[in-house]
Amino acid sequence: MKEGFYNIIKGKFLVSDDALKNWRFIIFLSVLALIMISSSHSADKKVHQISRLHGQVKELKSEYVDVRMQLMQSRMESKIIAAMSGRGLQPSTNPPKRIRIIEEEETK
Repeated sequence: MKEGFYNIIKGKFLVSDDALKNWRFIIFLSVLALIMISSSHSADKKVHQISRLHGQVKELKSEYVDVRMQLMQSRMESKIIAAMSGRGLQPSTNPPKRIRIIEEEETK
């Protein structure tokens, strides 16, 4: 057992007669390690992109709420009256009248 351990440390398994099998296995493990590292980096990139997009969504939602609130306030009758009083327009003191149109059937 001690001799086998020394052979591994010295690297004799890489230069012996059946070293081709060992080299294939080492290359296979290296390729797997590269694929794993690449996959990990790709996943990290996606996580960062998702967190950035979540931040943008929160920002846009708060902007939407602000704009909706401003729109609701600008639709208020008191705001419209205040804005139009500068132009000389005032609300009517007379209530509106309903106009009814009655269609008569033609007789033959």
